[in-house]
Amino acid sequence: MAPNDEFIREVDEEFRRDQVAQIWKRYNGVIIGIAVLIVALVGGWRYWEHSQEMRAQAAAERYEDALKLDRDNKAKESEAAFEALIKEGEGGYALLARFRLAAELGKQNPENGASAYDALTKDAKVSALWQDLARLRSAWLQIDTADPAKIRPELERIATPGNAWRHSARELLGLSGLKAGDMDYAGRWFDQIAADRETPQALRQRLAVYTALVAGGPVTVTQ
Repeated sequence: MAPNDEFIREVDEEFRRDQVAQIWKRYNGVIIGIAVLIVALVGGWRYWEHSQEMRAQAAAERYEDALKLDRDNKAKESEAAFEALIKEGEGGYALLARFRLAAELGKQNPENGASAYDALTKDAKVSALWQDLARLRSAWLQIDTADPAKIRPELERIATPGNAWRHSARELLGLSGLKAGDMDYAGRWFDQIAADRETPQALRQRLAVYTALVAGGPVTVTQ
């Protein structure tokens, strides 16, 4: 490096050091304040993450306690525990509690259970995926009593390709056809089950029974 180049480099570095010193002298309070704010924000974020984790853990324990009460045949206590979790909790476990409570109500009275599932389908805070699951559960509870025209429209929408719950929806639609003695309608949905490569194996096994019933035709009662 030439002497002139070395001299210029040293002058340039000295000038930069002077600039940094002047900036620090003028803005040291602001710089320190920003640094403190960053530390506070990082600390606050970590505290929030920790508190969320603790709340989720507590909700999980309460959910398991409610399930244990149900396994111990303490239905009333179990329902009360789920209701408390729904009222006080937020997020995933509160949603699970709502589904579980609807199932418990359905065991005692299908109409009450269906109403609880229907409430989930109308809750804007519940995602479309879980609303569809609630529609399915409601339809299962009503399959023996409801007018097929009441439950089919929503099930037909769920039964479309790509929907996560399409397999169960198609099975329900086929069953509604069997119960109504409409073998053409039932067969159409059972054919879709057979044609779907992603149909679960357990459903394929049930499908053999369903198709045999369709082939046998409507059951006639003679007097």
